[in-house]
Amino acid sequence: MSKKIFKKSVMIIGKILLIATALSVINTITFAADDPMSVVNNLSNFMFGLIRALGMILLGFGIVQVGLSLKSHDPSQRANGFMTLAGGIIITFSKEILTLIMGG
Repeated sequence: MSKKIFKKSVMIIGKILLIATALSVINTITFAADDPMSVVNNLSNFMFGLIRALGMILLGFGIVQVGLSLKSHDPSQRANGFMTLAGGIIITFSKEILTLIMGG
């Protein structure tokens, strides 16, 4: 039964990865401009969009891991799930964290 749940989880995570990547590419379009700083800012926004998509994927995978660990009563899997969850949150909000650190 757990292999069946794991396979479904991997399928769901794969679909989430595909959707998140498509949305991040569709929503962030880089345009060429006369101002070099606007080109750099557009590229930066595009890269942070891809990083945010990766963070959301890790966030979803962490939630699945924690859920599976609660069902199987596995403390080491639970710890890994919470670490993945925390890493996903940090990666998802990396642009905001860097903005707070830089004071801008």
